[in-house]
Amino acid sequence: MSNPISRRGFFGKSFGLGAGLMLFNNFKIFSSGGKAPKIPVIITDHTNETGHNAMKAGWEILANGGAALDAVERSTNIVEMDPEDTSVGYGGLPNEHGVVQLDASIMDGKTYSAGAVACLENIKHPASVARIVMEKTDHVLLVGKGALEFAKQWGFKEENLLTDKARKIWLEWKQNLNQYDDWGAPDHLADRQNKTAKRFEELAFTYGTTNHLAVDKNGDIAGITSTSGLSYKIPGRVGDSPIIGAGLYVDNEVGAAGATGRGEDVIKSCASYYIVMRMAQGRSPQQACEDAMHMIINKYKKINPNFFPSEKFIALNKNGEYGCAFLIRDTPAQICVANEGGIKVHTGSVVIKR
Repeated sequence: MSNPISRRGFFGKSFGLGAGLMLFNNFKIFSSGGKAPKIPVIITDHTNETGHNAMKAGWEILANGGAALDAVERSTNIVEMDPEDTSVGYGGLPNEHGVVQLDASIMDGKTYSAGAVACLENIKHPASVARIVMEKTDHVLLVGKGALEFAKQWGFKEENLLTDKARKIWLEWKQNLNQYDDWGAPDHLADRQNKTAKRFEELAFTYGTTNHLAVDKNGDIAGITSTSGLSYKIPGRVGDSPIIGAGLYVDNEVGAAGATGRGEDVIKSCASYYIVMRMAQGRSPQQACEDAMHMIINKYKKINPNFFPSEKFIALNKNGEYGCAFLIRDTPAQICVANEGGIKVHTGSVVIKR
């Protein structure tokens, strides 16, 4: 989902938090708790009206005995079609050249298969193309022009994905271009306090994604992560969303996890894989999400103890238990959940509360 703050402005703000925060081992977890160990179940990070509609559609499949794989694809497609969502699919904010490039991954726990696409242009449903990659090839990831040609061969029609809303936001960004937006040192090494360029924090900026995870009545697990990626990114940039083990991971014997936020950190930490492995070791989905946050913080504390990337993780285990966490935010993370008890918003935790 979108977040109205500049990339550099966000991390600049987070730098000022270091003096008031304790080191890794002493972080306090702010959480509302809560579990719902029931299957079938489907969850998404989107808690808005579109997220509720997506859960309704996915739950309809699961309630009628359908497969988790079909449920997550249908629910993801609904979010991908929302023109008001500037972080996913149609309506997503473009790269710095004004071109919308989409990434998505899918994983089927039942068959231990995966598929993904990256830098896909002009196709509204990258998640569905990723499923074809998974089911009809022996590959996992297709990118750029190759992914587009593949999608067209399977009947996907090219469409203009840049909505008027996204185009106007991009033009505003271009008019106020900040030379530090994506060029220069990595964020965790940049000395922002010495940079004098104006930060345009009022401009819409997205690092969001949509994650959809489900367990069906047979106990089979599937997941999808789909995104338009970092807004105003350097053309060709690929984040964590299409990377199996980073933006998404599924193990049919354990559970599934998905990530949204600053993709570069998720890639380096293999966060979704780490979360699922923590669940395999007996941690609850909620605890596993928080463990991954601490792992990332711990990696940076000797390099830059004041750096806290903006991550959100969600997880679901084989028993239908779920959890979610923000690394740094004013409020706890939330997910939308659909099971036999209905559709509701579940509140998880925030590791560092601003």
